[in-house]
Amino acid sequence: MSAPELSTATWLKSSYSQGNGGQCVEVAVQPTVVGVRDSKDPDGPVLVFNPSAFAQFLGTLRS
Repeated sequence: MSAPELSTATWLKSSYSQGNGGQCVEVAVQPTVVGVRDSKDPDGPVLVFNPSAFAQFLGTLRS
């Protein structure tokens, strides 16, 4: 189930995703939530983070 804040969000595909039908991730950034979903299943489950937790997650991935 998507957070209501994401119902009209613009989803952006990861720059690391390739156009070959592989593993693709989309992110929607809103003021109060960040959503992450599988681009092959846009109506499927969405991981929802608060913006600071998502920033911390990205920082961990970068290090």
